[in-house]
Amino acid sequence: MTLHITDPVLDALAEQAQRILNAPSKEDAVRQALVRVVGEVHQRTDPVSDNTTRSERLQALRDRLERLRQDFNMPPNESLPPFDEKAYLDEMWGENDVHR
Repeated sequence: MTLHITDPVLDALAEQAQRILNAPSKEDAVRQALVRVVGEVHQRTDPVSDNTTRSERLQALRDRLERLRQDFNMPPNESLPPFDEKAYLDEMWGENDVHR
């Protein structure tokens, strides 16, 4: 089924989405955008039961983060070097001579 857009504003939005998403067609851009929006709404409207345990909520969060890491081709946290926030802030404020 082809996508038939008659509204010029909607057509311009579809073209912009196609460029942003680097989609091969407007139809594919609209599909990607709708999947993202519907997926986000679905995730937000999934009720978290009051009797859900803390460990179940944490596991659900870990699962969501893992999906994001895969979607954006990011390495797992365990493989990243430790981040020294104090050193970062000292360097940002030009206080490189601070001894640790």
